[in-house]
Amino acid sequence: MNPGSHADGSGRTRLLASLALLAGLTAVALLTRPLSPIDETRYVSAAWEMWLRGDFLVPFKNGAPYSDKPPFLFWMFQIGWALFGVNEWWPRLVLPLFSAGGLFLTYRLAARLWPQHGGLGGQAALVLVSALLWIVFSTSVMFDVMLAFWVLLGLQGVLTAAEGKRSGFVVMGVAIGFGVLSKGPVILLHLLPVVALAPWWNPGLRWARWFGGTLLAVLLGALIALAWALPAGFSGGEAYRNAIFWGQTANRMVESFAHRRPFWWYVPLLPLLLFPWFAWPAWWKALVHQRRRGLDRGARFCLAWMLPVFVAFCFISGKQPHYLVPLFPAFALLTARLLAGTAKARTGLPALLAAALGVLLILAAGGRIAALHGQVVALPPMWPGVVLIILAVLVWAGGRRGVAPVPSLALLGAATMALVQVAAMHSIEPRYDVKPMARAIKALQGEGRVVASIATYHAQYQFLGRLTEPLVELNQSSAPAWLASHPQAYAVVYLHGNTPTGAIPARHKQPYRGDIAVLVDAPTAASLLAEAAM
Repeated sequence: MNPGSHADGSGRTRLLASLALLAGLTAVALLTRPLSPIDETRYVSAAWEMWLRGDFLVPFKNGAPYSDKPPFLFWMFQIGWALFGVNEWWPRLVLPLFSAGGLFLTYRLAARLWPQHGGLGGQAALVLVSALLWIVFSTSVMFDVMLAFWVLLGLQGVLTAAEGKRSGFVVMGVAIGFGVLSKGPVILLHLLPVVALAPWWNPGLRWARWFGGTLLAVLLGALIALAWALPAGFSGGEAYRNAIFWGQTANRMVESFAHRRPFWWYVPLLPLLLFPWFAWPAWWKALVHQRRRGLDRGARFCLAWMLPVFVAFCFISGKQPHYLVPLFPAFALLTARLLAGTAKARTGLPALLAAALGVLLILAAGGRIAALHGQVVALPPMWPGVVLIILAVLVWAGGRRGVAPVPSLALLGAATMALVQVAAMHSIEPRYDVKPMARAIKALQGEGRVVASIATYHAQYQFLGRLTEPLVELNQSSAPAWLASHPQAYAVVYLHGNTPTGAIPARHKQPYRGDIAVLVDAPTAASLLAEAAM
């Protein structure tokens, strides 16, 4: 069956279905996951300090210029706060909105790469929205889905330029500029291989014009980025200026080749990151069949986009799963093309794996109640596992009866992530919701007390407590002298998770990422540090 021959020849229905799945996943994330330390709380706190200062050039973290990330995400937070007031929900909606834009751009890319197959865009959007890694970072306050959006926009420009239109280079330059403002020069790693391999996927171009236009696009992107970086560098001071012009490029590249992780580190993660598609035998059969038929222009475009960058990330030792997020639209597009004409296929293995996970969720719920650092907390409920098993059986039965496999597996992938979050929420919240500690610190600052953090402080309390003063950052060696000279101060001390806390006179105590955080006065903090050193 030709995918373009069904009633929805353009794939719009499936695009809308992918947006509906994204909306559902966003709602689940909002209801089950707090803003989590250390990354999410840090980024929202940087925006909060910009807001307090009225300084929209230089991000700040705990009162000092913050050079680790460019400001575009923080600007997005400011826009929402200006419209709706300062709140927690808007920063958590920014990335889902960019994810929705990414789904639409993926849909549009499919229509341009394979105009003869009108329904592939909707298929690709469903594949993308149900892949585990895309789901996780579409609903997290991180930068990678935003970067993926600019990569997709830049690739729209690449295709337009390949059609002989100069406007494509302008679109490419705009995408590069805003990509740099979103996550730094790494966007060039995602775009330039596609440009360099254009002789393979789009032969017949006038190469002098092609590479000349690309150079101009890079220069346009640099001008857009410099429009922020130059005034921000002068405003933030010499250390900040050196960090954004040097630390974000050469220093990080040098560190990336320090061989911290082996080159094959990503490979065993792919079945999980690409679930349910990587575990589907029909996908592998389609891949073998496509190899025999040969690669068309669109498939070559996707491979030129995906493979060089994946290989580069394998050899760059500073590896994190979310670095691969901008490659997932390429995988989704290629998957949609591989499955063109696959109206029926068995879905047994992905369904079996989902059912097995459902069994594990039920087993994890067996105890129902457990003690967590002296607090009684509920273990996962049983019903998410039951629902996942039922859904897996329905998907398996649907595959045997000829139900369209891509929507079924997309629903299974999205539902798996949603149900896991629901099951885990009772154990996640006590460990990762730092709002109670942030509010306790805010109350102390309201009393005029100085508060210190005896550990590396990632500004995790600044926004959630709406703090207007920075915390004093201390380490194990500097803390005793400071505490002795500030007996009226308070400090946040982090203890091992098995430390008894019942007898500790604390203003506030709570689990914190597997440890325990206690907010105590200076003499108590000094005694806790002395005990830990023994």
